[in-house]
Amino acid sequence: MPSKHEARGRLAAEGLTASAWGNGPFDHYPEHRHGYDKVLVAAAGAITFHLPELGRDVLLAAGDRLDLPAARCTGRTSARTA
Repeated sequence: MPSKHEARGRLAAEGLTASAWGNGPFDHYPEHRHGYDKVLVAAAGAITFHLPELGRDVLLAAGDRLDLPAARCTGRTSARTA
């Protein structure tokens, strides 16, 4: 698993700017859309992204990445942390 510094470097190499974001255990976001492409990298913990248009969920754990195209409908639920 890459360190936070390495993950930021990889994103920067792709021309992306990283920003930090976090949630508490079991936080939930209802389905919504963004008007821009979004790249998410889990630095720690885990979170499940709900992709209703694709009929599936994606679990991101530390080190995992998810690329979401603009206007993709998503919801998400944070996992319990130890």
